[in-house]
Amino acid sequence: MQFTSYMCEVGLTLSELSYQRKHLKRWARLKYRGTDLTNFHGRSFSLRELYGCVLVMSPWNYPFLLCVEPMIGAIAAGNCCVLKPSAYSPATSAAIRELVQEVFPQEYVAVVEGGRAENSALLEERFDYIFFTGGVTVGKLVMEKAAAHLTPVTLELGGKSPCIVDRTADLKLAAARIAFGKYLNCGQTCVAPDYLLIEGSVKEAFLEQFIRTVKRMYGEKPLENGNYGKIVNRKHFDRLQGLMNPEKLIYGGEADTERLRIAPAVMDNVTGEDAVMQEEIFGPILPVLTFDEIGQAFDFVRGREKPLAAYLFTGNKNTEKRFLETVSFGGGCVNDTIMHLATSRMGFGGVGNSGMGSYHGRKIFETFTHEKNVLKKYGWIDMPLRYQPYNGKKDRLIRMFLK
Repeated sequence: MQFTSYMCEVGLTLSELSYQRKHLKRWARLKYRGTDLTNFHGRSFSLRELYGCVLVMSPWNYPFLLCVEPMIGAIAAGNCCVLKPSAYSPATSAAIRELVQEVFPQEYVAVVEGGRAENSALLEERFDYIFFTGGVTVGKLVMEKAAAHLTPVTLELGGKSPCIVDRTADLKLAAARIAFGKYLNCGQTCVAPDYLLIEGSVKEAFLEQFIRTVKRMYGEKPLENGNYGKIVNRKHFDRLQGLMNPEKLIYGGEADTERLRIAPAVMDNVTGEDAVMQEEIFGPILPVLTFDEIGQAFDFVRGREKPLAAYLFTGNKNTEKRFLETVSFGGGCVNDTIMHLATSRMGFGGVGNSGMGSYHGRKIFETFTHEKNVLKKYGWIDMPLRYQPYNGKKDRLIRMFLK
């Protein structure tokens, strides 16, 4: 797990930190804007203004990355910051507290540990901005509490992110990239492919290739693979066990109750009514649904809440264009999974039920600052047009300027 931990947590955090340090000075500069004739003679400009004290609430699945990366953006923007790591990852929470105490004075950055009581107490306080990553239910509560003070929020939530494969896709490549995205961190990734929609004519060939790929990645006995992780706690382990229908399980799914491990699993002939399709899986179970025409797949996705991510594997440019123009989702990939969030050069965030706002790179600096737009007027000339009394000549002039 050392490789995965560095790749998905420490490495991405360091990469974001480097990007912020490299570009921060340019982002923070005053930006001059064009000034229209109506405001002659004047100068228009924008500057970024910090919010003040921000609250960052992070989840347990990537407990270091999803706590420290927003903190980097908040501090880069000049804010003070209160961090609330997840109680489900106490060792990482303690490490974050120790790190922060070594680097920052407590009045600048503070870490609050604990569970629901601490979360509730923090949400009763007045912050200038709240950044929350987690589930939809708690996200709604955060927004409700923030509304009491009209506090702006960024909500990074989740949802059932679809993965669509049509008959023109490179099946071998698709199998590898979907297996990587689905079973990374045992599926406990907010943008993991939640379910697979595959064209019926290539389903059997794909599943054969997919299972072969999973065996190559994790071995014949994945539960004995030291580089394969565990489910975070018994509650989620039992929930995932309840989502697997043995009658539809065609591969994997073996479990080790003592070590909270579930082998990569594939369920076939799944429908939208199955239990595994009623909630975000957040585990190593891949339900497979079939379509006959690509429009059916797009309609299936559009008929549900807008997902945080969506993935399409195709070799058809028209299908790609149709997907991008007609399916709403936070972000995603064409012919890959997950990797759209592993860059500081694009923002990352949800839409609709999967969240609001975005971060990474410049977007995170903009998230934690307010853009203040200013018009500076000079006094050596003052156009009398706007002042009373009004007459026909002024009316003609104002209509000439404002149209």
